[in-house]
Amino acid sequence: MDLRALLEPTVNGLGFELVDLEAGRGGRLIRLFIDKPGGVDVEDCARVSHQVTRLLAVEADYDYDRLEVSSPGLDRPLRSAADFVRFAGHEAQLKMRAPKEGRRNYVGILRGVDDGVLHLEVDGEVVDLALEQVEKARLVPNI
Repeated sequence: MDLRALLEPTVNGLGFELVDLEAGRGGRLIRLFIDKPGGVDVEDCARVSHQVTRLLAVEADYDYDRLEVSSPGLDRPLRSAADFVRFAGHEAQLKMRAPKEGRRNYVGILRGVDDGVLHLEVDGEVVDLALEQVEKARLVPNI
């Protein structure tokens, strides 16, 4: 069963984005990370948890022991082109699948995405990186 495909329409229908999903320990733990403009609070997490619990009981015969719903945190992962566009102007840390000019790790300011190319300002210069080559990306918390 594709758990993301099952849960994403419900989470989106409640006005949230399903940022990440972890189903671990043989499926015994389901962990959802949700977000919305302006951030997520405890009531939001409880609302999503309640709805997802009902969905899993009715729509799926998915055996689990615990469901956790939380915000993605200040170091939110960036997964899609839309994430990179949404957080343009923010600092991010990236790891590439393959090195570009001998370098795999970058920290810089997101400057947008055009035709699958991510523009990242690193030390005052814009570096163009193939979005499909991004292995991991996270926002850098500004505390």
